[in-house]
Amino acid sequence: MVIKPTWRRFKALPGDMILKIDPGMAFGTGSHPTTVLCLELIEKYIQKGDAFLDVGTGSGILMVAAASLGAGRLVGVDKDELAVAVAEKNLILNRIAKTIFQVKTGNLVENISQTFDLIAANILTEVIISLLGGIPKVLNPGGTFICSGMIDKNTHRVEKKMAQTGFDILEMLQKEGWVAIAAKPARKHIIL
Repeated sequence: MVIKPTWRRFKALPGDMILKIDPGMAFGTGSHPTTVLCLELIEKYIQKGDAFLDVGTGSGILMVAAASLGAGRLVGVDKDELAVAVAEKNLILNRIAKTIFQVKTGNLVENISQTFDLIAANILTEVIISLLGGIPKVLNPGGTFICSGMIDKNTHRVEKKMAQTGFDILEMLQKEGWVAIAAKPARKHIIL
């Protein structure tokens, strides 16, 4: 996966998956360690046809990656109207069909009524902690939650909240003092 800012020239090699991004004033050029870690986990856990939710979508880079990796339905939500507009432009720039994506302004997962196979949140520790109680309501049974944006000294707080809200951690990745976590609801917490 190669992230190419729209203002740079790049000669693709055979097999390169090119994601074109113009972040405008939104977060998400693909170079920040939290984005790199999140993309790595999305690439590992996404399955063809998955429904994907990006909480705090920023530039939409995670949605573009999920679509390029085969997601069947994409929803992005951000509190910033500018980020929503930028994300939509980046999805269109990458020729993602408008029929499979929706980007909306909202307060994280509170206004989401659908459920998803994979949810990603590349946001601040405090926001991740506040989200954890609501994630199981919008995560399909057997689904995966990926969060990134924590500095390593705050990871224990997220781990503790995950345990309290019924998540099992699948793996943690670290890069340059930043951490990303992939987790699933514990089997005893899955509501069928």
